[in-house]
Parts: sequence; C-alpha cells; structure tokens
Amino acid sequence: EKALAAAGAEVTAGTPEECAARQVAQLRFAQDPSGNAVEIFCGATLASRPFVSAYGTRFVTGEMGLGHAVLPVTDDTAAMAFWSGALGFRLRDSMRLAPELFGRPPGDPLFMRFLGCNPRHHSLALAPFPAGPGIVHLMIEVATLDDVGRALDRCERRGAPVSATLGRHANDLMVSFYARTPGGFDIEYGTDGQLVDDRTWVTRETTAISLWGHRFAAPGGH
Repeated sequence: EKALAAAGAEVTAGTPEECAARQVAQLRFAQDPSGNAVEIFCGATLASRPFVSAYGTRFVTGEMGLGHAVLPVTDDTAAMAFWSGALGFRLRDSMRLAPELFGRPPGDPLFMRFLGCNPRHHSLALAPFPAGPGIVHLMIEVATLDDVGRALDRCERRGAPVSATLGRHANDLMVSFYARTPGGFDIEYGTDGQLVDDRTWVTRETTAISLWGHRFAAPGGH
C-alpha cells in the first residue's frame, strides 16, 4: 500500500461487504497509470473441497495463480514503473512490434512487456494498444495437450468463435488456441507453458509472436 501511494496511485480500502463478496480479510483498490483496475488482498478463504471438472480437465494453478492477463497500456514507461517498481513484478521478455500493425505511421517500435511474479513465465503482459473490453485476453493453463484439444473440439461443436488457431508461442512456449468471449475479449487456453528460474533467467527481446500456428482471425488476440 505504501509503495502504491509513493507511486502516485490513489489507494482505497474495500468495504466489509466487498471483502465478504471476495472472501478475503482485507482488500485495497487502486488504478495503474493507464486506468486499469488493481485489487490487492490478503487473508483469502481457502476452499477445503477441490474443484473437479466435469470433463476431467486439470488446471495448472496453485502457487502460480490462475494464468496470465494481458492489459492495455498507454504509456510504456509509466506502466513499467508502476508494475515492476511499485508492485514488484519482474520483466521476463519484451516483444518488439511495428507501429504499422496498429494503423500508426512508421516510427519507433512499440513493445509488449511480459512480467512475472512466480515461476510461470509471465502472469501479466502489457499491450501498447487499446482494448474496448478493458482486457486483451486472459490465459488459462491446463495440464495436458489432450485437455486443450478437447476444449477446442467443444468450441467447434458449440459454435464458440475461435479467434486464433492452435499454435506455440515463441516466448513462453505455450501451446494454445484463443476463443472470443461474449464480452469481446479472448480466452487463451493452453498447456506446457515455460517455467522460469530468476537466478538464471536472462530477459530477452523477440519479434515473433509464435513458433508456429496462432493464425489470428481478428485484432485483439495477441
């Protein structure tokens, strides 16, 4: 909370009702420099009964959290100062992007930043382009390639729009596909994401989104 305040963020406390709704002991609200909502909590209620998927799917969560989120940012320098400086995320990779990809005139490259806070390659990515829904995509990781394949089959059977074909990303090596949600953002559904040891990891810069596959049907699925 002190680090957020020092970074210039306005921090407010969650009400007892908001804490109860999220099943946490304490809750703080803030915004990053681009206006993305940030919630910080402690004392989460832990369910004693584990989740069991009706399809037998096993999700990769635990100490690594749910997966990752990609958020739109308007100022790369301010965003990095907030997320890495105030909140302690570590830069794992940067992806160089040509401004022409987003309808901008030729000029300095734009960068996607991939940040981590645990062994998962990244739990957060910062994208230098707008996203109407307020989020670019949310990644959910499962234990096996068969889990991914069966989910892809279900999307096709039920008419869920697949916004990117199956592929493997170049940075975190995730094998995944993307599905468009009714809210307009994407869900990346993947497996085999890379794990990072910060004692030996060297931050990289890449230009490729994927090693193969991931043909995107529409903007916003990167």
